Parts: sequence; C-alpha cells; structure tokens
Amino acid sequence: MTASSPNIWLVLGDKLGDNAQAAKVADCLGMPYTTKRLLPRQKYALGKPFFRISLEHLDMNRSDPLNPPWPDLVITAGRRHAMAALWIKAQNPTTKIVLLGRPRRWIEKFDLVITPPQHQVPDQPNVLPLSLPLMRADKERISQQSEHWRNRFDSLKKPIIAVLVGGPTRPYRFDKKAVRELLTQCKLIQECHGGTLYFSTSRRTPAAVIATLDKERPQPSVLHEWTPGDPENPYLALLGLAEYFIVTGDSVSMMIEVADCKKPLAIFPLPNGWRGTLWQRCRLFDKIYQRLGNQLYKTGIVGFGRDLGTLHKMLINTGFAVAAGNAFIQPTQSLPDELEKIGARIRLLIKNPAECDT
Repeated sequence: MTASSPNIWLVLGDKLGDNAQAAKVADCLGMPYTTKRLLPRQKYALGKPFFRISLEHLDMNRSDPLNPPWPDLVITAGRRHAMAALWIKAQNPTTKIVLLGRPRRWIEKFDLVITPPQHQVPDQPNVLPLSLPLMRADKERISQQSEHWRNRFDSLKKPIIAVLVGGPTRPYRFDKKAVRELLTQCKLIQECHGGTLYFSTSRRTPAAVIATLDKERPQPSVLHEWTPGDPENPYLALLGLAEYFIVTGDSVSMMIEVADCKKPLAIFPLPNGWRGTLWQRCRLFDKIYQRLGNQLYKTGIVGFGRDLGTLHKMLINTGFAVAAGNAFIQPTQSLPDELEKIGARIRLLIKNPAECDT
C-alpha cells in the first residue's frame, strides 16, 4: 500500500441488495478499487454454509480469481463473502476487512463491522451502527421503467396501491393464515382509498402464498408473479407510479426503497414462527444469560440475532411508514445519508491501521 493508493477489493456476490450497499461504501471513499465477483456453488445458492474461513462454498470456476498481490482492504457484505474475506486475510494478515451486516462469529477478526438497526450486534470498538440500511432506490431506472409501463398503468383504476410481497425468513412465517391476514388489510385499505391493488411477489414468495393471492385477492387487482430473469417485472415502475404501498415486513430492501421514494408506506409485519416465539421469550432473560450468550456467539453455536421489528419502529418513528391498519402518512424528509461518517471511519482504518485494530 502507498499513502495515495491502497489496494482495495470490493467483493460482490449474487445478492443485488448486498452488492449495492457494498458498492456504495467503496464509492464513498473516492479511491480506485478492484471488483471481485464470487458466486456460490449450487447447493449454497439458497442454503447457508457452515461459517468458517474457507472458499469451499464458492464456485471458483464461475468466480473471479483471488491471487496476489493481496489487498490492503476488503469491502464486502453478507455471510458467504465474510468467509471469503477471512480467507483473504489468512493469506495476508495485514489485510483489513470492512463487513456490512453481521458476522456469524469471530466479530473480533473483522476490522470494521457496519450494522443497520435490525442486526443485534454488540457494542464494540470495531462496530459502526447505522440508523437505517444503506440501500437506496435507483431513481434513473425507476424513471425509465415508469415510462416503459405507463400505458399499461394508465388503464388501471386509480389510485394504484402496490402490495409488495416477500416471503418467510427466520424467525418469521408466511403461510396461508398470514397471507389471508395480509389480504384483509389490503381489502380495508382499498375500501378506504378505492383504486387498484397491484400485487407483486418476489423470489422468496412461497407457491402456496401466490396461489392464495391468485384466488382470494380483492378486486379490482393485478397479480404479477416473480420469475427469474423476467424482463417485464413491474417493481421499479410501481416505485415510480403507485400512489400507496403495502410491504411485507420481511423485505428490508423493499421497505427502504419505498421510503427513499417518499411514498406512503404501510408495513405488514409477518407473524413469528416457533423460532421467533422462542427467541422473544428468551429475550426476557437477556441479562441473566448475557455472559453465556457472548460465549455462544464466539463459538458460532448461535449467531448474532436479527430483529426486523427494530427497523419497522425506526421507519415508523421517523415518519417514513405506518403499521398496516393505520392511516397512511406522506413522508416529507429524505433518508439519512451516513456515507460520510462511514468513509471517514474507513479512511482512518487505512491511514492508521494500528490505532483501529480490535
């Protein structure tokens, strides 16, 4: 590394949300960097590998090579690429790692962990908490897609009420009972505002949920079912043209992008599955089991938790959303820009590495 040009690697994968956030961090430094795209083996495209210092979960035949000269700094996001970043650091112990999100374990091995509010990461010197996640809406693409879809949307009864549907993710469930509760809320909102309900599913939406939406959704309404590589996905056009939004609370990216567009947003929280119910009960004993919990985190027996309810409350308390069942509000402020403080912290890490070691 020279004083003016550290060797920086931006390590990306197959998750668009993680990639976008990591790229924002790399761009905010105002320094050149090399992008390394690492793709998972098929068995780990959706499944989660055991967290260890390894590249075995990656398909290196489809990925960019990882060879010397080793970087001074790695910027990445997510579980799979945290493992790869630790592997890079094992080849070159002076490499610094900036991780967006929550590590499964070994938080002390990361030089900077940038965490949005939904991640339950302990307060440590190498942790930089954020008030909201970093993803933002791509305004240029929204404008382009809005024009592309405008004629089709013009024929719909106004207002258009977009219903953005995610899917189950630990510790939440999304079954027929939950989707019927969602449909009840949608019907009430449609009765209040009129217009057309426009349902748009996503990669994680279960087939049973889609079938229930197809059969039981209120009318008038439209249902778009997500398919891989679909060039006619209305999601971005909805961000530009829909007047109101109902978003299932499992999808961080959809909630944040709607908020970034300053559109009236209602969050429909998914109910807890049995894991979530057990986790909530265990939180009553946090103080008693804190020391035990810290040891379990270090071993990787349990990972750092995630509480999407914390993010919901943050969006509601700052005027960007309401809980489903409450009257919509019109956001008036912009999402906070925290890139300046992130950039300053990383530049300090590069400039004075000894001072920032954990």
